[in-house]
Amino acid sequence: MATTVANLTVKGDTLEGTLATLTVSAPIAIIPNGRKAKESEPDYRIVSRKNGYELGAGWKKFSQATGAEYVSVVLSAPEFGTIYGNVANAPGDDPSKKVIIWNPPA
Repeated sequence: MATTVANLTVKGDTLEGTLATLTVSAPIAIIPNGRKAKESEPDYRIVSRKNGYELGAGWKKFSQATGAEYVSVVLSAPEFGTIYGNVANAPGDDPSKKVIIWNPPA
């Protein structure tokens, strides 16, 4: 079952919001990787807005079914392990609201 683990707001080319699990609530930002030098490097960095700690990265991907672009993310910290997810539109019609959806392994 897919689970929302972050609520985000679009602020220019950055997403800001809160990562929230059962044990963690942390302000985060998904920012463009201005140092990307190779195609294999991430398109985005995910950092804590509280202390600047880097929590993960994101890559631009394209849906095989629709061709729509989305961002695939990996978050990792001792408090919650590793989370693989995707940035998606939040419920409702507000294009400035996004979420990170975690799909746990089956």
